[in-house]
Amino acid sequence: MRTPHNDQLSEPDRAGRRGQHAPERRCVITGEVSPAERLVRLALSPDGDIAPDVHGKAPGRGAWIGVTRAALEAAQVKGKLKSGLARALQDSHFTIPDDLGARIEAQLARATLDRLGLEARAGTLLSGNEKIETAARKGQVRMLLHARDAGEDGRKKLAQAWRVGEDAEGSGREGVVLPVDRGTLSMALGRENAVHLALTDARAADRVLAHLSRWQFFTGWSRDAANRDSDPHAPPPAGEDKMGATPTGSAASDAF
Repeated sequence: MRTPHNDQLSEPDRAGRRGQHAPERRCVITGEVSPAERLVRLALSPDGDIAPDVHGKAPGRGAWIGVTRAALEAAQVKGKLKSGLARALQDSHFTIPDDLGARIEAQLARATLDRLGLEARAGTLLSGNEKIETAARKGQVRMLLHARDAGEDGRKKLAQAWRVGEDAEGSGREGVVLPVDRGTLSMALGRENAVHLALTDARAADRVLAHLSRWQFFTGWSRDAANRDSDPHAPPPAGEDKMGATPTGSAASDAF
């Protein structure tokens, strides 16, 4: 079923299960069509302001972007963002905040950290070096995360345990370095000294990656890029399926 022009995602759209059609949207800056889960929706508020809607749930008209923050801000300066939004919204009476890029980045960060918090409460997220190492050596870790300021020795030790547990020695798999430090992680999770994290459930890892990959792409954070080829759990670059998922059907639409 086609999603109405410029509308938010419906619940069936949001399902995102393998084997189902994936809704696609067109970026108003580049014109490229991509799965909606990799894009960011911009919503038009009743007051005529453009605001980020990273969950795609805000009512009313909206448009989609699939570019980095640097590209967004360049398009904003050149007027390309405003013209693209005007075409998509069929309305030129709106205001784009000067700090739109910063607002989007903050929402993407919050969405990812909130997701990690939910997984922690659900019991699928581990913290603490000893707990993670034990689970990793038993083959129970599905995704390994490190704070930006995590020590190299700690990262390597846990990565080695993970590779042993997955029978993947020599693969170079190291996990994902997050764009935030341990202080931010600890505060978000309500845990002391959250430096390393591990997800023990594959679906939980998928849920986290759905948010994390957009955040990393938008910010241009690529400290883990060298590990992507050898790490099936690392966020993919734009245009690739996460965790090696085989592309299924497409619900292509020109709706934004």
